[in-house]
Amino acid sequence: MIERAFFDHRNGQEEEFAFERSALDRAARSPEVMAANGGRPVSNLGDVIYAFRVRRELPASILKTQIGGLEWTIELAGKSNYRFKLAKISRIFPRLDLVTIPIPDSTPEIIAKYAMSDEQALLAKVRYSRLIDIFLGIAAYSLQNHLRTSVKGMGQIEIDEVYVGIDKLGRHYIVPVQAKGGKDKLTPLQSKQDIAYCREKFPKLHCRAVSAQFMSDDRIALFELRQQRDEIKVVEERHYRLVPADKAEPQ
Repeated sequence: MIERAFFDHRNGQEEEFAFERSALDRAARSPEVMAANGGRPVSNLGDVIYAFRVRRELPASILKTQIGGLEWTIELAGKSNYRFKLAKISRIFPRLDLVTIPIPDSTPEIIAKYAMSDEQALLAKVRYSRLIDIFLGIAAYSLQNHLRTSVKGMGQIEIDEVYVGIDKLGRHYIVPVQAKGGKDKLTPLQSKQDIAYCREKFPKLHCRAVSAQFMSDDRIALFELRQQRDEIKVVEERHYRLVPADKAEPQ
């Protein structure tokens, strides 16, 4: 499906071109796709786009067309519209040489027990153990999680959690958080969407975008991200481990 959307819309050597969600719908009803899906058309088209933006590599036939250290990304381009764009290769991976900071685990056990997904569990641990406050050095309060909204020029987006905060000088902040667990990877594209939302909806607040990811050994990596021109850059990275209070002495 994604191959058909790509090659049906790219003419020549364009480094950027748009396609509509209807292109995936047509591909979903093609004989070869329906045969691979047990004779039924693929119903969740949004998950196809999400998978290739977050979880999966694009097909090899598309990767072969990448040039000059650039890679294909899929951006939101309005309601039911998307854009393939060649951009600088950008990855957000935890560093291997950072110390791990022990923090008392304040997550209620019943929350940890019944969290429905890695992402939900990660957001809960970050929220209850006040990791946003500790990481950014501000007093932060959860405003809304799994916020579905729209941004001009992008269409509908979802932000995992939004915090508001205040510092010692009384300055106010808006903090969008993306959280990834399991096989999902942190993506600069989602951070770019989060920052665009903050600029549009909260233009008077300082935006400090944060990404959180589960690591091995029950560690949590937090990144503060900032947009410079068209690129997302890491401002700061810290690794935390939530432990019982009697084991939370600095190492």
